[in-house]
Amino acid sequence: MRYRPLSSKLYSKNRDLFVQALDRGGLAVFNSNDIYPISADSTLPFAQHRDIFYLSGIDQEESILLLFPDAQEPEHREILFIKKTSEIIAVWEGQKLTPKQATALSGIQTVCWLHEFEKLFQLLADQAEIFYFNTNEHYRAKVETQTREDRFIKWAKAKFPNHPTAKSNFILQKLRSIKDTEEISQIKNAIDITEKGFRRVLPFIKPGVWEFEIEAEFAHEFLKNRSDGFAYSPIIASGNNCNVLHYLDNNQQCKSGDLILMDVGAAYGNYASDMTRTVPVSGKFTPRQRAVYDAVLRVEKAAMQLLVPGVLIKEYHQEVGKIMTDELIQLGLLDLTMVKNQDPEKPAYKKYFMHGTSHHLGLDTHDYGLVDQPLKGNMVLTVEPGIYIPEEGFGVRIEDDVVIQEDGPPLNLMENVPKAPDEIEQLMHQR
Repeated sequence: MRYRPLSSKLYSKNRDLFVQALDRGGLAVFNSNDIYPISADSTLPFAQHRDIFYLSGIDQEESILLLFPDAQEPEHREILFIKKTSEIIAVWEGQKLTPKQATALSGIQTVCWLHEFEKLFQLLADQAEIFYFNTNEHYRAKVETQTREDRFIKWAKAKFPNHPTAKSNFILQKLRSIKDTEEISQIKNAIDITEKGFRRVLPFIKPGVWEFEIEAEFAHEFLKNRSDGFAYSPIIASGNNCNVLHYLDNNQQCKSGDLILMDVGAAYGNYASDMTRTVPVSGKFTPRQRAVYDAVLRVEKAAMQLLVPGVLIKEYHQEVGKIMTDELIQLGLLDLTMVKNQDPEKPAYKKYFMHGTSHHLGLDTHDYGLVDQPLKGNMVLTVEPGIYIPEEGFGVRIEDDVVIQEDGPPLNLMENVPKAPDEIEQLMHQR
């Protein structure tokens, strides 16, 4: 791994919190992700399943974590199964983790080879009263591919059809939504790398530059600083592309007078950052662009102040909608009659600001978090209002990552990333 791992004590704590939520006799299993094929002998780069990583720190394919706090033998209460390095693997792929290395990373004392799993699982299944399977229950999930986890669940249900089952994911959604200080530090590492990338591209942007060239500058800076790469597919959107929320082509040439919206974030140690900045291609905002930019900036600042413990995300979004409505009226995009006659289910502001203002952030860019539960301290969220005006050929979004504080407004982890328009213009002219 190129990143500096977190302490094994963190993963031990995470496991302790998880097993405390299990029913008596509960046995939970977590599998690594597959390495996904593309075609012929090509595959996508391996990316670890975030749940097994959260509970073990193991970042290697074909790993299995078994947690069974009521096992009869103490050494069977936490078991990690890892892939053994054969002579062929040593030559073609290099050494995999040894049991000693796996214990150092995870804090798990019982480490077995992968081929021992079925025999041990059979033994422990006879002691278990309920299996906990790790299905994907994220509210935005849309999974069409069968996963390694899916195949294991199918096998286990066929092998032990009379065992009742429960879902681990609901427990993990609660646990993972509250970040440990070590996790916040890792997110901050990702943010610091993102900042370096942004500062690198500001003087690079000018008329005639291609969107993919800007993406390449980010990628260079990210990898140079030990990042895993982009935390998600980068959006480098110039001109009217700004108005496509998930624009991913990044294949247009930047033109004088246009804005360019960059929604990018570095990943570090599997933790994500998520930043959006919108800047003028020519290095100076037009008066209209500046007016819209300032409006978005005011909405972001006001929205941040609302993110305090006890707040419900749904109510928060409604309040931000009211703030955005006032700004859109001042910009001449809405009027009082439009607002008065709006459909409560589809408020007028949604024409120009159609997405949510915040989402949880952590091991996933859209991280776990129960959206119907009040906010709590040490949750990490984005704040990302935007105004999109296709008829004027541009849009503006500004996004920062914040930590909910026990008292008062949140801590902005991106406070050092330039976003004041005067500062942006100044940095862009330092060519």
